[in-house]
Amino acid sequence: MPSQPDAGRQGARPALRTNARQPPVIVRGPGATVHGQIEDWLAGEIAIGALMPGDRLPTEHDLAAWFGVSRMTLRHALAELARRGLVTRAVGRRGGTFVAAPKLEQDLTILAGFSEQLRRHGMVAGARVLTASERPAGPAAGAALGIGPDDPVYEVRRIRLADGRPIAVERSLFPAARFPGLLDCRLDGSLYELLEVNYGLRPYRARESMEPVTAGVREAEALEVPEGAPLMLVERTAYARSGEPVEFARDLFRGDRTRVVIWTSELAGDL
Repeated sequence: MPSQPDAGRQGARPALRTNARQPPVIVRGPGATVHGQIEDWLAGEIAIGALMPGDRLPTEHDLAAWFGVSRMTLRHALAELARRGLVTRAVGRRGGTFVAAPKLEQDLTILAGFSEQLRRHGMVAGARVLTASERPAGPAAGAALGIGPDDPVYEVRRIRLADGRPIAVERSLFPAARFPGLLDCRLDGSLYELLEVNYGLRPYRARESMEPVTAGVREAEALEVPEGAPLMLVERTAYARSGEPVEFARDLFRGDRTRVVIWTSELAGDL
């Protein structure tokens, strides 16, 4: 992922020249909030590339006057865009509102490791190992991996990096009997490639579930986000081609830097 725009840099390209175009029509009536329309319009400009990563928006005063709304209404719209990770806001002499770097798209339609997903987006993947240890599987992991709760698993917890910046906290459990010596290997690269090269086994398919959560103290520190920031919890059980479960994982992704994409097949049944 490209680095976030530096709000303090000089030469940030000013965007949305309000003296050169007409503002969008704002509908005032039931069922449509003014700040929501401004949010949607600015998000659309970002989506089509009219506003580029690193662009500086006009001042709140100028932008509110252009839309014909109060600064409080405008701030509400900008706050929602910041919450969605579409803009970043900074204070100070060189502060302002800047268009954020695009989010990493996680395609859950295909099973690809994190490193492979980043390479497809032209980004450099990295990992920082937090812990790597052997422990009993426990009920949840044991059931997912088809082993007893007291059977040993290798637990690997890592911070995943995209272009050097934290984007996810991974917690992966592997059955120790299936991957002897795993903890003696280098664990700061692609674990799926490691399983393939060292054990001749690469996950072939997976069952994944997603759940929105918020960052606790530990997750906030690891991911460099405020406590309570939105995260996406992805729980995964990965299987070999034979159908044998080989990994049980619970990953936490930054909500402001990732977007989940799922491709669906033809519609079965009626809408």
